Amino acid sequence: MDTNYFVGIDVAKDHFDIHILPDNTAFQTGSAAEDIAKLIVKLKKLSVKLIVIEATGGYETQLAAELQANDLSTAVVNPRRTRLFTSATGRLAKTDRIDAKALALFAQKLQPPARPIGDENTLKVKAIVARRRQLIRMRTAELNRMHQAKNKGIRQSIQMILDLIKQQIKDIDDQLGLAIAESSQWTKKAELLKSVPGVGDVICNTLLAELPELGELNRRAIAALVGVAPMNCDSGKFRGYRRIRGGRTPVRNALYMATLVAIRHNPKIRTYYQRLVESGKKKIVALVAAMRKLLIILNIMLQRNQPWQPELC
Repeated sequence: MDTNYFVGIDVAKDHFDIHILPDNTAFQTGSAAEDIAKLIVKLKKLSVKLIVIEATGGYETQLAAELQANDLSTAVVNPRRTRLFTSATGRLAKTDRIDAKALALFAQKLQPPARPIGDENTLKVKAIVARRRQLIRMRTAELNRMHQAKNKGIRQSIQMILDLIKQQIKDIDDQLGLAIAESSQWTKKAELLKSVPGVGDVICNTLLAELPELGELNRRAIAALVGVAPMNCDSGKFRGYRRIRGGRTPVRNALYMATLVAIRHNPKIRTYYQRLVESGKKKIVALVAAMRKLLIILNIMLQRNQPWQPELC
């Protein structure tokens, strides 16, 4: 009977630390393309059931994409989850080698789902969307400085930066449009998503880039993945408030803004939100429920490959 191997890879800028269970094999390799190719050849010789990598601000993206492209099941997980897991095992020391072993153990014991990283175009759009968010944050910071600035020269300086950022955002939006147009599948998805009142370019592009699972999971799974599923907080006879936790922050933020628009312009979402408020729900609770409702509708639309219809959900 073949042994199932579980691999943990700790990612640094210049190298990777790898740990393989159950053999307890540990080694280090470089992060260059040729090093990744050699690592893949080595792992392909084993019956690897799962590889776990932490999300590390982008350094892991190319490695994870290459592993998945070579049919090696790979999960990119939130570092918070692995830290909590490591603490629960009583391991307090931290080095790259120890982290790699902890990731391998995490893979072996918890076996998180290996979600697709996306193809080259997906990664490209994801990077562009991330850059747009950075520019928006920069614009907000400069606008805040403008409100505080009294000196004419300083205000002129800030305005020059704001004009530059405005042009950069326009250029980024043009790049996004071109990137989406390169894929007929993405173009079709974008048309479906934007047929919903309240869904514009920003939420559409964010969903395409940051939530490739949209349309492939059931309603509960997609809500939990985004972080809009209510989580129980009960103990004994105590029944606490249900709260949302975790999920993909960029998607949830974009969904929040889209829902605010939908409450005003989408009769289906507006009626649902108003009914919850009138029944005594707090407005923020009703808003989160409306976010979940909108997300589920979008998920169903892509599953069925059909545009917006009020009776969908």
